[in-house]
Amino acid sequence: MKKIVASIAIITSIFLLTADQALAQSEMMRWRHSGGWGSGSQYSRLYDPQTLETISGKIVSIERMTPMQRMSHGIRLMVKTAKETISVHLGPEWYVTNQDIQLQPNERVKIKGSRIIFNDKPAIIAAEVKKGDKILTLRDSDGLPLWSGCCRQR
Repeated sequence: MKKIVASIAIITSIFLLTADQALAQSEMMRWRHSGGWGSGSQYSRLYDPQTLETISGKIVSIERMTPMQRMSHGIRLMVKTAKETISVHLGPEWYVTNQDIQLQPNERVKIKGSRIIFNDKPAIIAAEVKKGDKILTLRDSDGLPLWSGCCRQR
């Protein structure tokens, strides 16, 4: 009887250790790939530091979006400038909503980012959003997303 209990205890321990390692690996992969928002993703490669521009305008709306299949939700602003109303992609929802700066409709903002064509319409992938004297920084000077942490690759 003691051998059976000992065998069950050993098998249970091995199972728990294996499950714990698999969960840790899964969490690491999710962080590394950032739900499709990682620096090496197809979406992230749309950002081009050569097409940087700065726009100013008023936030019309703040929306949840999924830019491409298999990506986690992100946040975009619809911003009305003197020339147009344009979609401004900020980044993954989990990152943007955990920043100190909070954005609201009808607030004036200044946005620096890469102008792209997305779904046949002009859009901007933001590098930074300035509201008053506060700045929400989303990408570094090379365009690498700050949420990528140590796993930055292009």
